[in-house]
Amino acid sequence: MINAADLVDNDFLRQFELKVDDHLAKIEYSLQERKIFLTKLVIPEEINSTKFQSDFITVVFGHIEERNLSVVPTSPEIAKFIRKNKRYKSMLPVGVRI
Repeated sequence: MINAADLVDNDFLRQFELKVDDHLAKIEYSLQERKIFLTKLVIPEEINSTKFQSDFITVVFGHIEERNLSVVPTSPEIAKFIRKNKRYKSMLPVGVRI
């Protein structure tokens, strides 16, 4: 399991980062008002697995939830994650459906 304390919110590059060994997994975002648009998921092949991807997105969603932001997933992988994990649908803004 990924430790939430290892997650870095890089405001300058507008991405959530998680370093594993010498590899950097990231989710790029755009912040507008009280909405965060998750635009791109990048996980190096060396550490990419379904479990890692799911754990990484879960940690990022926990961070977003703490900031009380709505999530607009423009990345197909993140939209698929929300479809599989119905509890995160409540984080979608009004009018956005997955």
